[in-house]
Amino acid sequence: MTVKEILHDTETKMKKTVEATQREFATIRTGRASAAILDSVKVDYYGAPTPLKQLAAVSTPEARLIVIQAWDKAVMPEIEKAILKSDIGITPTNDGKVIRLSMPSLTQERRQELDKVLKKIAEDGHVSVRATRHAAVENVRKSEKDKIITEDEKFKTQDDIQKLTDKYIKEIDNMLSAKEKEIAG
Repeated sequence: MTVKEILHDTETKMKKTVEATQREFATIRTGRASAAILDSVKVDYYGAPTPLKQLAAVSTPEARLIVIQAWDKAVMPEIEKAILKSDIGITPTNDGKVIRLSMPSLTQERRQELDKVLKKIAEDGHVSVRATRHAAVENVRKSEKDKIITEDEKFKTQDDIQKLTDKYIKEIDNMLSAKEKEIAG
């Protein structure tokens, strides 16, 4: 592999890791209404597990309220069941037209639990970025051993890989601190 290919491949993988970490953070309930907490909810729609967002409009008209309006009213009971079965921990209220999810305020104990979960998600992201760095450095060493690149190119490329690693780990840390502020209220 050329230096350019190694760096491009490494950056692509690290970006994907950051995006995955961002999605994980979005599913954490913070006491503030966010439609993202429903991303993992699958509704049994005529025998097929279907993402909720394909069956209904999801909106957040207030800071602590999520409103779900199904396009097909017949699926409302199934949506309600799917939300109850999910691990979001909110009981829906169904008035026949829309389903409302009221976000309870977080207790101090729950905030501490969520903080631990957030730190674990961030650490998993860090580990993945570092694993990508390790694989890239191995590719650089192999390229030098196979006489594709020079020793100077090897050291410069390893330095570039470390800069990418630092950049994406900092990005994950920034997302973590933003989410922690959101949880703190």
